[in-house]
Amino acid sequence: MTKVIDFVKKNVVMEIAFVAAIITMFFVPPDREYIGYFDFKTLSCLFCVLAVVCALKHIRFFYILARKIVESFGNIKYCVLALVYITFIGSMLIANDMALLTFLPLGYFILEATKQQKYMAFTFIMQNIAANLGGMLTPFGNPQNLYLYTKFEIPNGEFVSIMLPPFIVAVIIITVCCLVFVKSEKLEITGEPIKLDYKRAGLYLALFILSIAIVFRTVPYVIGLIVIPAVLLVFDRKALKEVDYPLLLTFVFFFVFAGNMARIDIIREVFSFLLNKSVLLFSVISCQFISNVPSAILLSQFTENYPELLLGVNIGGVGTLISSLASLITFREYHKHNPKKTLYYVCLFSLFNFGFLFLLSGIEMVII
Repeated sequence: MTKVIDFVKKNVVMEIAFVAAIITMFFVPPDREYIGYFDFKTLSCLFCVLAVVCALKHIRFFYILARKIVESFGNIKYCVLALVYITFIGSMLIANDMALLTFLPLGYFILEATKQQKYMAFTFIMQNIAANLGGMLTPFGNPQNLYLYTKFEIPNGEFVSIMLPPFIVAVIIITVCCLVFVKSEKLEITGEPIKLDYKRAGLYLALFILSIAIVFRTVPYVIGLIVIPAVLLVFDRKALKEVDYPLLLTFVFFFVFAGNMARIDIIREVFSFLLNKSVLLFSVISCQFISNVPSAILLSQFTENYPELLLGVNIGGVGTLISSLASLITFREYHKHNPKKTLYYVCLFSLFNFGFLFLLSGIEMVII
């Protein structure tokens, strides 16, 4: 019974997503169209990255990398800034969710090893904002970008020109926040350096590169689903057992919720009316309640104004905890390490995220 209670406490987000999906199923009973809801590529990439990250943790890869970063900068202010920039760049290359799954553990190891846990909430929040807003610049940086890029066949040059202004503003604000809110304190990691198992590290990094290749569509996701589990079954079965399967189920439930919402007539009518007023404003607001990926899928059914929709579902990724699945990933990671400081995290998260939301939305409303 205790294990069941612990599971429920640790996976509140998954349970909310499940309830939301079940409620919509009363309005849209299961049928053949359900299969079209699921983005199997996203789920496959997520599984592969989670498994490889677990394997890298077992050889203390992130701890060793954390030592290198601390030794290079030696200052908490610049270590935090480096973590945020790494997440920023990572989100542009391997998508925001994948960047967080990869670099949040690195942030945790650095702060834990240097006894700077007081900055953990701030660092996680800045990494989360960097992932959401950094990913806006590329078609594959955010899941909603990939969907809209494909649906509307947006030219590469036009895509970048639409997203570049808010991207530049986001980089400036994030940099200022890190420089202002983190004190300049020297860092030191105690304990003896750990030797890296280069053979296994090379193997696992090769698997990680394979995961990235799947994101870039250069390798079919089916190959990753075969190769990565097969290799880990031989070298690290524990990594497969430790994959965050509740997180995968959270994505599954949200796909059902979004797909069903798009098929409810009253929802469609209301959204069509509101989009006629302002695509940018309503798409930003929509993200705060049903997340940015479902909003992109849903609202694209009612408007051809993809520049404003693209801006709205990217800027709208900051704000509430449910405005982005990436934010839910960050929340779950923080809660796992600091379950007693959840309320503090939510308050700080809301303060910074709504600050970014109002600034970026206001700037874009003026520009448009």
